[in-house]
Amino acid sequence: MSSIAQTPKLLNIRGLDITYGTGTEAVSATRNINLELAAGEIVALVGESGSGKSTLSKAIIGLLPEVARIGGGRIELAGEDLLQYTEKQLQALRGRRIGMVPQDPGASLDPVKTIESQVAEVFRLHPQGAKRSKKQLRTEVIRLLNLVGIDRPEQRLTQYPHELSGGLKQRVLIAIAFALEPDLLIADEPTSALDVTVQQTILEVFTRLAREMGTAVIFVTHDLAVATDIADRIVVMQHGRIKEDRPVREILQNPHDPYTRMLLTEAAPTEGTADDSLATASELIPAIEVLGLHKVYGNGKTEHTAVDSVSFAVRPGTTFSLVGESGSGKSTTARIIMRLLDPTAGTVKIHGTDITTVRGAAKRELWRSLQLVYQNPDSALDPRYSVSRIISEPLENYKVGSKSERKTRVSELLDAVNLPSRLAELGSKELSGGQRQRVAIARALALGAKTLVLDEALSALDVLTQAQILTLLEDLQITQGLSYLFISHDLHVVERFSHDVGVMHQGRLVETGSAAQVFENPTSQYTQQLLDSNPGTLLRELALS
Repeated sequence: MSSIAQTPKLLNIRGLDITYGTGTEAVSATRNINLELAAGEIVALVGESGSGKSTLSKAIIGLLPEVARIGGGRIELAGEDLLQYTEKQLQALRGRRIGMVPQDPGASLDPVKTIESQVAEVFRLHPQGAKRSKKQLRTEVIRLLNLVGIDRPEQRLTQYPHELSGGLKQRVLIAIAFALEPDLLIADEPTSALDVTVQQTILEVFTRLAREMGTAVIFVTHDLAVATDIADRIVVMQHGRIKEDRPVREILQNPHDPYTRMLLTEAAPTEGTADDSLATASELIPAIEVLGLHKVYGNGKTEHTAVDSVSFAVRPGTTFSLVGESGSGKSTTARIIMRLLDPTAGTVKIHGTDITTVRGAAKRELWRSLQLVYQNPDSALDPRYSVSRIISEPLENYKVGSKSERKTRVSELLDAVNLPSRLAELGSKELSGGQRQRVAIARALALGAKTLVLDEALSALDVLTQAQILTLLEDLQITQGLSYLFISHDLHVVERFSHDVGVMHQGRLVETGSAAQVFENPTSQYTQQLLDSNPGTLLRELALS
């Protein structure tokens, strides 16, 4: 830390003001931002959605939308004010001196280009020195893929993004970002879509390369646990302002700002797990019961077992969480329970009724009582519809109630998910991420469902919004007697929210038990590996000291 403090400042931002829109409709996005970054320093930029952290990072790289207006300030890179650069100068800067690792690797790689052509493209866009031959480019691409820990790099050259896992795709993006050894790298939530074991390896690769190359990093994240694991300093933003900017350990031990203390409270490990006051629930008919579930894709040489002899039960009025890394089979299990996939073998019962083979009208009737809440509310809600239309759509489809009765039901549901009635006529794009997820929950409850399958339903939300939605789900569970199958890779959330936990690995359920038992005394080596990969080591150490 002392060596970094003595290093000349690479990035120097002074008095940066950014607004969206003009006149009376102008909204302030950043206010008087002052931020310095030394060469080789890793700074985590944290805050909830709308705090201004993404606006700030886009301003640095010159990618603000057209509606943004810079009202004042300077962004200096090695003494040069980037706000005075032309677009052509900024294009030459991006990739060469400032790199970027985006949030969603699936959306950031071209689906119709091979991995080799996409990594090599950075050298064609920014030619340096003598022109490389095709063979030299290929050698350089292989070197980069090796550098980020991609196995069998020669074979990967001809593959397309859809043939790679999420973790491998993110490694490809890291290889592209570090290819020209930039002075500054901006990483925008680069691991938020990854499970904890993949996240850990990606962060290790990322920080190793940054340290080895002396690249300064701005790591944009809503996950304070991740921030404390990799950063030298944490910069906390709220409402467009920097609330705190101090070394990690200082902020954890003595946060000055109330907002920082709130973030730390939500991110810190909790004592115990979800309150399990339903001692008699195990004696009742399970809300969901899965027996010997098996799912095989393909046949012969292409045969792949996605779910292998899985059995568990969700006790009524409780939360059962399925955890495991990508490809473990948890989402496939959920899709079979929802009757979106047919099992190869096994049985699924909902409230004691065998629904394994239901089709047509019977399946439609099942969805009155069993509903799915998706990971991303942006893609789950029709942007053409108002909030009222989105929530009432299931009622219309099932021909429930008159128009006025449906309107009353929408008001009841908005109230149940703590949304003001004035939002009913707004479009989904006019809502925050947390508000959109509340609308998705309201829609799931419209027909009176008592059991919800929540598939990574919080992973796209910042830590404070996550906490608010969790509180809402807990309240709904109590007031409406709901049962949840909760699928997540976020062990912090699972530990707080769950009554029971099942751990999946390579299609098999390797451990089940109460949340307290699984987190405090795991019996499976794989469960222990997951817990060891959980970010926030320093955060937990200080919380327990």
